[in-house]
Order: sequence, then structure tokens, then C-alpha cells
Amino acid sequence: MGAQIRVYKRRIRSITATKKITKAMEMIAAARIVKAQRKVQASSPYADELTRAVTAVATGSNTRHPLTTEVENPTRAAVLLVTSDRGLAGGYSSNAIKAAERLTERLRAEGKEIESYVVGRKGLAYYTFRERQVAASWTGFSDSPQYGNAKEVAAPLIESLERETAEGGVDELHIVFTEFVSMMTQTPVDRRLLPLSLDEEARAAAVEERGGSSGILPLYEFEPSAEGVLDALLPRYVESRVFNALLQSAASEHAARRRAMKSATDNAEDLIKSLTRLANAARQADITQEISEIVGGASALADASAGSD
Repeated sequence: MGAQIRVYKRRIRSITATKKITKAMEMIAAARIVKAQRKVQASSPYADELTRAVTAVATGSNTRHPLTTEVENPTRAAVLLVTSDRGLAGGYSSNAIKAAERLTERLRAEGKEIESYVVGRKGLAYYTFRERQVAASWTGFSDSPQYGNAKEVAAPLIESLERETAEGGVDELHIVFTEFVSMMTQTPVDRRLLPLSLDEEARAAAVEERGGSSGILPLYEFEPSAEGVLDALLPRYVESRVFNALLQSAASEHAARRRAMKSATDNAEDLIKSLTRLANAARQADITQEISEIVGGASALADASAGSD
């Protein structure tokens, strides 16, 4: 019995040490979420306004720019996947990878060849293990991205989109990341960044700003030209959208890690309570056995004394 009690105590000490680690990681993640949320809130207005500006330029002009004009029969598409560099974040990275797999399958079903770009060690390890080719990858900043990281990621994407498909370029640019909805909800999403989707609402808004007329009444005068403005705006548009996606993913990663570590801490507490009860029961059984042995020995001595008399 004594050996069993020692086993229980050793397991309790081990789980208690693990609980301290998970509790510390939970508190660190909770502190970082606040900073990540502020960065997301600070970057979203700029990205939204820049998107409106690009949409207005593309809608208000008749210029057929390669970054805003859809190819009739697209054959190649680039997919940027954003995952984490570290684990212990629940299903955060795996959910983003699954969303990227669904998007890839859909694009391939449309007859498009996929060129993959990956942010984060988890996504890179997934593609490397399956021996899938990755055009470019970036690691080391998933939990705290800077705008310089977004520019570094966006540069090869824009370059690939500007090249002809015959020379290894792509016709479309998609991004898969985890959108931060709340502390409890983070949703993997896929978005098409380019060519810019000028939906009916954007076109209707532009017509309304021109006075409700569908005729060619330019809303803006472009200097030096509409194409020059698009050349200047669209790289900034891609960078801002990539940066916002990186920030959203970072906030989602911290929230997922906090939730996973809280669950691990709660499970450790439950396991410690269960082992403590088992250790107490074993100790009580050990004490009961010792008492029974003492009583039995005393009775044997008493019987032996009575027999000798």
C-alpha cells in the first residue's frame, strides 16, 4: 500500500507542476489578446478605407488594369495560408489548414493550378510532411506581426500576379486566415484579394455618387492617369489586407491558446482532486490494515499467554 501512495503523490506533484505552466501560459495569452485586439481595431479602418478607395478608382474609370480585371479563363491561382509558429493553441492551425484544403479542392475542381504560400511553422510542417511544393514561406512572427512582415509577404504575391501565367504567374490571389470574432469564437475564412471583386453594391454606390446616372460621368480626375493611380494603390491594398489578416490571426491564436490552456488547467485540477481522493483512500486502507495487524498480533499473544497458563 505504501508504494501505491508514493505513486499517487509523485503523479500529483507532476500534474501540479504542469498546471503551473498551463496557468502561466493562460495568463500570458490573456494579456496578449488585449494588445492584439487593439492592433486589429487600429488597422481595420485603414484597410477598409483603402479598399473603398481602390474600388472607387476601379469603378469610376474605364481602365482595364490587370489587378482589377478578371481573366476570362483563369488557369492559375495563389493561395496564402496563415497559421501559427507555436502549438498549444487547440485546433487553431488545423482549422485554418482544413479551410485552405477546402479552398484548394474547390479551385482545382474549377480547373485551376494552385501555387501555395504559407505563413507559420505549423502550416509549413503540414505541407512539408506531405511533400507538397510551397512557393514561399515565412515564420517567426505569427503571434506579433508587424507591417514590415506584411510587406515581405505581399511582395512575391503581387509579383506573381503581375507576371503572365506562361511565365509562372497567377490569375487570382486568395488568402486563408482565422477571423477574430470574439474571445470565444474564431472563424477560419477564405477571401479573394485579387482581382478586386467589384460587386453590384460598389457599382451602385458609385453610380449614386455620380448623381444617379449610369452614363460615363467620371467621379474623379486621375493624375497622371487611372492606371497610374491603380499601380500605386493596389500594392498598398494587398499589404494592408495581408497585414489585417495577420493581425486577425494573431488575436485568434492568442484567444485559442488561452482557451486551450484554461481547459488544460481545469483538467489538471480535476485530475489532482481525483488522485488526492485515491491517495487518501489508499492511506486509509493502509492504516486500517496496520490496525488489523496490531489487533491480530495482540490477540495472538493473548491466546498464547492463556494457553501457557
